[in-house]
Amino acid sequence: MTAPNIVGVTTITGKTVGVAIGTSNTNIVANAASSNKVLKINALLVSNVDGSAAADITLKIQKGGSTDFHIAKTLSVPADSTLDVLNKSIYLEENDILRALASAASDLEVVCSYEEIS
Repeated sequence: MTAPNIVGVTTITGKTVGVAIGTSNTNIVANAASSNKVLKINALLVSNVDGSAAADITLKIQKGGSTDFHIAKTLSVPADSTLDVLNKSIYLEENDILRALASAASDLEVVCSYEEIS
């Protein structure tokens, strides 16, 4: 259960996921406890697909399967807008999960671009 030393990697695979966010915690990207990988989150975009109402997004990393740490808390996303939430990359170690929660169902979508490093 150790993440690789990112100086001596053998594989870097670029990936992108898109997730519709609901009013309960929704996993965006998860790094399994025994993956032997580290995930480098490069971009995190939140779009409000509702044409008339703003909605709030909460983004957090769940560390070790139990403790949440906020990246953004109740950040307002105006109607028909997209916010770029990260200005620097972050890493997900083994047993970490990037999660989101919206104030309104079916209003927000998250696109996450990341590298899977092993």
